[in-house]
Amino acid sequence: MTDERSQAIRQSFLRQAKACHDLGSPFTARLCTLAAERLTEETRVGAMILGWPGNPDGTGDALALRLAGTLHALVRSGQDPALSAVYPPHNADNDTLWAAVEAALRQDEAFMLERLKSAPQTNEVRRSSALLPGFLTIAALTGKPLILSEVGASAGLNLQWDRYSYQLGDFRWGQASAVELAPHWEGPPPPDAAIEITERAGCDLNPLDPSSEDDRLRLFSYIWADQQDRLDRTAATLEMATESGLKVEKADAIDWLRKRLATTRPGLAHVIYHTIAWQYLPPALKAEGEDLIADAGSRATDAAPLARLQLEADGKPEGAAILLTLWPTGETREIGRADFHGRWVKWVG
Repeated sequence: MTDERSQAIRQSFLRQAKACHDLGSPFTARLCTLAAERLTEETRVGAMILGWPGNPDGTGDALALRLAGTLHALVRSGQDPALSAVYPPHNADNDTLWAAVEAALRQDEAFMLERLKSAPQTNEVRRSSALLPGFLTIAALTGKPLILSEVGASAGLNLQWDRYSYQLGDFRWGQASAVELAPHWEGPPPPDAAIEITERAGCDLNPLDPSSEDDRLRLFSYIWADQQDRLDRTAATLEMATESGLKVEKADAIDWLRKRLATTRPGLAHVIYHTIAWQYLPPALKAEGEDLIADAGSRATDAAPLARLQLEADGKPEGAAILLTLWPTGETREIGRADFHGRWVKWVG
């Protein structure tokens, strides 16, 4: 491997460290910084990371988050007590933390080499705080019951958004729930529209089963170890999904969308939605998906409208854009912006 390549990978870890710091995880930021500064090729795991052939950035293979998730999985599974002893809620200095990581690179080599092949998989429930005002807007504009189709649904936790309670500024929505979402809210209240859901479905290339201990471990491992509130919230939503029997279909996004969009259903508003997922599709598939949705939109009518609701990165420095496209007009509007983890929402409407 070239020094130039390994330096590019180290820089990607430093960029991820800044992102983690900005998103409220000083521990993961420190871990990524230490890896950028101290990781060597002396172990097979280190050599694999520093010689990574793909795009290591967060918008590509998310290499730094693969490493963080792999180490967190060792901690949460109890496989590496020495590593657990330096992880939150414990507070170890940099040298002690890195010594435990280096030991894990050797001791847990087989697990780490295999786990690093898998892309990070999260299901951030607070993103529903950015989705709800969009669904309320769609319901208000169409006056119709909703069909839900989520792309990249993971364990389906944002498919059950209507089972959570919300406090969006002065606006309250939902029944009493084990999960209450109360982001920092800026802007006017969302529309106070009645919502009826007639059908919900989601797809993922690697769907996670809320009732599976292995799948729960995978999901928890990619939540940053010093963000206990996210871990607790996810545990509560997984229990709700398990009780309801919610399942996500294992499918390619484009093939699945083609089937979901094949027929229009008069009297219902079909909503295609995704959160921080579309960006991970390969460019050719992304273009095919855009054409597929646009074609379905061209067949939409006032009696059978189609909507696309997105929370996706758009290259701007502050958060992600909440975009709504509604057919038959096909107009796209940025109706707000939100933090990548749903900690705040700036609503335009």
